[in-house]
Amino acid sequence: MQFAKMHGLGNDFVMVNGFTEIIPETDLGETSRKLCDRHFGIGGDGLILALPSARALFRMRMFNPDGSEAEMCGNGIRCFAAFVRSRGLTREAVIPVETLAGIITPELISDSKDGPLVQVDMGRPRFARSEIPVLGDEDEAIAASLTLDGEPYEFTAVSMGNPHCVILVDDVRSFPVTTKGPQIEKLSLFPRRTNVEFVQVISNSSDLSRARMRVWERGAGETLACGTGACAAAVACAVNRRTGRKVAMELNGGQLLIEWTDDDRVLMTGPAVEVFTGDVDPARLG
Repeated sequence: MQFAKMHGLGNDFVMVNGFTEIIPETDLGETSRKLCDRHFGIGGDGLILALPSARALFRMRMFNPDGSEAEMCGNGIRCFAAFVRSRGLTREAVIPVETLAGIITPELISDSKDGPLVQVDMGRPRFARSEIPVLGDEDEAIAASLTLDGEPYEFTAVSMGNPHCVILVDDVRSFPVTTKGPQIEKLSLFPRRTNVEFVQVISNSSDLSRARMRVWERGAGETLACGTGACAAAVACAVNRRTGRKVAMELNGGQLLIEWTDDDRVLMTGPAVEVFTGDVDPARLG
């Protein structure tokens, strides 16, 4: 099976062209687990398949390293757009993609030696507990409370097609993300588990705010970047009046520009880089 290794700010993926490759549909989760293993496989934060769609130009399926299927992936869909364009599957710059979170539309807006810059209309953020989902009596979980090891945390829950729990901290670099992240991910408060973003606001401006974020991704662990997480974090900061609606979000792998527009759309802009290509037989992986 031919593949390409790509990344968006270090959030890396094994990309497979489902138009030309035979992909065993019966065990995609296990295939992802093997391919994404960084010791015995290719290594990656997910397996992404480019497939035909009856509803859009393409369909994207994304599987986490633990074999679970994700509704959406922000960095992944930027890589997806660059991948299908580079393989000659489309000449379009605006590429509607069917995902489990609905139709998402990336646009290739510029190119460079490091790869294209892609802007993605991520759609509307959702705050209703039932849509995220997150348990509780109130309609929304904005500046809500949870308790972990007897310590209270304030969080805001947002769906960007997948669930996010955003927690503001004073110093994100020293925060114990790898300890608190997996605990929060699996709290019964979140019936489908959750991605967890820990965010430090650097500056608040109506023109361009700045924040720093680390992320614990559901099914993947701490990653260098998370596109949907950066969107959820920017929206959570804005709705809590900690930033404006346009945020330069600094992640461990680089920077994403997030804008929550007046018509309630979230735009994410960042790079997509192809690193190498190869052939692999998943059946031979342990």
